[in-house]
Amino acid sequence: MEGLGLVDGKFVGLDEYVVPIEDRGHLFGDGVYEAVVVWGSKPFMVVEHMERMFNSAALIRMDLPYTLEELIKFHLQLIEKTGFEEALIYSQFTRGVAPRKHPFPLEVKPRLSMTIRPWVRLDSNLKINGAKAVLLPDERWLKCNIKSLNLLGNVLAKQTATENGCFEAILHRDGYVTEGSSSNVFVVKDSVIYTAPTSNKILAGITRGVILKLAQENNLILKEETFSPDFLLAADEVFLTGTTTEIMPIVSVNNQAIGDGRVGTISKILHEVYMNIIARECHLLP
Repeated sequence: MEGLGLVDGKFVGLDEYVVPIEDRGHLFGDGVYEAVVVWGSKPFMVVEHMERMFNSAALIRMDLPYTLEELIKFHLQLIEKTGFEEALIYSQFTRGVAPRKHPFPLEVKPRLSMTIRPWVRLDSNLKINGAKAVLLPDERWLKCNIKSLNLLGNVLAKQTATENGCFEAILHRDGYVTEGSSSNVFVVKDSVIYTAPTSNKILAGITRGVILKLAQENNLILKEETFSPDFLLAADEVFLTGTTTEIMPIVSVNNQAIGDGRVGTISKILHEVYMNIIARECHLLP
C-alpha cells in the first residue's frame, strides 16, 4: 500500500480529489499542521505534537473541532488500517470552506486532513559522515513559532540549499542565526552547546525539546542564547534537529569545514541517546 488519507474522520485514497476549491487552506494557507514519525507501529511523541497543534491553532484563533484523544485515535487508526511499522503521518487543519474573503468566516468548521505514508529514513551515510549546509537570510514572516501552512519562505530556502548540493539552509536574521528551513540549529564551542532561544523567530521543535532535556540529563552545558553566523562558522560542531531529521551533524557550511570537518563527539553522543529513547518508547528493543 502506497499510503492512506483521512479527511474529517473518513478514510480516503491518496489519489482522491477531496479539497474543495474554496477551502481556506487552499486559498490563503490559513491553517496549521504537524508531522509524526511512526516507529514499530507506534506514533513517536504524538501527544507532544498534537499539543503543539492545539497551541498553533490557538495562536491563529482557530478552535479545533476534535479533542487531543480523538486526534491520537485517528493516528492509531491510520497505522492499524495500513499495517505500517515505519511511517510518517502528516496532519493539517484549515479554517474551513467559505467564499474567498480575508476576514474569518462565521460558523465554519475547521477541516482536518491526514495522510500516512511509508517512511524511508535518511541515508545513514549522512549521520556517519555529516552533511553540508548553506547560510541564507531569513526572509520568512515573524511568527515562526506557529507551525502554519505558510511555508513558501522555507520552501525557497530549502530549494536554494538543494541547488547548492546541501542538506539544509541555515537561516539568519538581524545578525543572528535563527533555525534551518525545516530544522532547529545547534552549535558546539569549547564543549558548550548553543541554540537560539525560544521566540517568535523559531519553531520550538519537539526534537529540540528532547535535546534540551538530554543535555541536562547527561551533564552537558547547553545555553539558549543568540549567536552570529560567524560564531557558527567558527564552531567545533554544528548539528540540526527535527522530527524526520533526528540529529543531523553538519560538517560544512558555505563550503567551509566546521571544526575538523568530521562528525563531532557531542553530536554522536546525543544521536545515540536519542535513538535509544525511540527504541525504548516504541518497544524496538528485544
